[in-house]
Amino acid sequence: MAVAVFSSLRGYRRGWVRPDVIAGLTVWAVLVPEALAYASIAGVPPVVGLYAAVPALVLYALAGSSRHLVVGPMSATAALSAAIVAPLAGADGGRYIALTAALAICAGIVGLLAGLARLGFIANFISGPVLKGFIVGLALVIIIGQVPKLLGLHKHDGNFFEQAWGVLRNLGGMDWRTTIIGIASLALVLAVRHWLPMVPGSLLAVVLGIAAVHVLGLDEEGVAIVGHIDAGLPRLGLPDALSLGDYLDLLGPAVGVILIGFAEGLGAAKTYAAKAGYQIDPDRELLGLGAANLGSGMSSGMVVNGSLSKTAVNGGAGAKTQLSGLVVAGLTILTLLFLTGLFEKLPEATLAAVVIAAVVELVDVRALRRLYGVWNSLLGGIYGHAARADFVAAMAALLGVLLFDTLPGLLIGIGVAVLLLVYRASQPHVAELGRDGSLWVDRARHPDLPTRPDLLVVRVESGLFFANADFVRERVEALCTDTTKLVVLDAETSPSLDVTAADMLLDLRKELARKRIDFRIARSVAQFGAELGSAVEGATPIRVYPTVAEAAADLPDSGQDHRREAGGGDSPEAGEAPRPPSM
Repeated sequence: MAVAVFSSLRGYRRGWVRPDVIAGLTVWAVLVPEALAYASIAGVPPVVGLYAAVPALVLYALAGSSRHLVVGPMSATAALSAAIVAPLAGADGGRYIALTAALAICAGIVGLLAGLARLGFIANFISGPVLKGFIVGLALVIIIGQVPKLLGLHKHDGNFFEQAWGVLRNLGGMDWRTTIIGIASLALVLAVRHWLPMVPGSLLAVVLGIAAVHVLGLDEEGVAIVGHIDAGLPRLGLPDALSLGDYLDLLGPAVGVILIGFAEGLGAAKTYAAKAGYQIDPDRELLGLGAANLGSGMSSGMVVNGSLSKTAVNGGAGAKTQLSGLVVAGLTILTLLFLTGLFEKLPEATLAAVVIAAVVELVDVRALRRLYGVWNSLLGGIYGHAARADFVAAMAALLGVLLFDTLPGLLIGIGVAVLLLVYRASQPHVAELGRDGSLWVDRARHPDLPTRPDLLVVRVESGLFFANADFVRERVEALCTDTTKLVVLDAETSPSLDVTAADMLLDLRKELARKRIDFRIARSVAQFGAELGSAVEGATPIRVYPTVAEAAADLPDSGQDHRREAGGGDSPEAGEAPRPPSM
């Protein structure tokens, strides 16, 4: 697959330099403190976040398709990295750092292979509600993990609820200086975001926190600080002291990392591409994400992905191309070479406040309420509790993360979504139709329509396949009465059927024939008709008609009120013979 490099810089205009540079400066002011904070989420030294940012920004600009996406350390993948690496590293801090970089390398390899294989469509397998529930759950886990640093408490291990109970049980042990620094930093970041959205509140809180430590000597009073940060550029190459077995152990989890990072980054990229009027190539996004992770891992970094928040800052500051990302990379290199010493006095409480402020907006209760509200009496009558399938899947992912950790939570959400999809498909709505002028409509919504006791017209609002074949047959048989003479299946809303469903229709015809009821099909779509013709080869064909009215035209009038459709409708004109049956 041919890949255009630095595609966003093609046709570059001189007038774009200023907005790209300004956007780069603005993003740098946000990225540096957040990269330090996200590294702490991943459980590695803060400088690792800066190590990861530089190659990620450059290599995504090289291979990605978005002009605006900012790639770097992010909270979701950082937390997932910690969950994956911690059991493998044990208490060995050096091995933990090496495995963190190795996970980024494995994620990069997976991303590159997936991009070359054109697997960009895989993002479609994580539904929006599942991803929303996962992100909300992950944000809550991150927040509760940072609260002890914010308040100067001892951190407890365990799931979200165990950690929350540990915080509540030990509130009496708060360090008041740390608490004041942490709460003040959090309030500052949130206030600046609300009233001065173009000001980098995270950087402002970091600067003031460092200044407070220097002026008041808070580190000597027991306030925890970041401590020594290695200056200079990272060592390039594979992490030390890891075996091939270590990389193989990380390959499976790396698939989950790249899947989550890809889904989150693709959403951000598409949002700003739509605003600017250009297209995103999912396969190139996989290549860009893979290259960014591979470069990060080879630079002693951590897993990275596209950031919605920093992309929003980039777009809001007027970025035109990925030159803004290259500016951020250059400024981050300068930070590593000359400015790391400034961050050594950064209070951990302020760093925790930056993390909490960054992820608190991801606790999107309004979106969960909207998912819960997607319900009506018709859906409730058809599917019961499964009518709120999207909400249930989102909550399954959310609770899975809170109870069982990140990757299991995502898999639980995906699994529940698939089960609900199969369940709903296995019990489709089988509507009894009534005639309203030229239309055949669901009688459940139009109970006053006149009916014919000898005619039953049904519509299955789903494709017909093995999982719902028996349900559909039982439902149709239940709708028949002692006076029914003809059953017509309106197949317009059944786009497909498989062999099991075709056999079911043959069995249904046979069962109805024993009761002296004829069975016909009307308005089959092309795929349905073709599959039905192939599947019933060797058996007597089921009669298929172009319209419902033609299927019922030779049924003697029962004397019931039965309005004839207007010209051009579903019924043939008076005196016109019905069209011959067709397959």
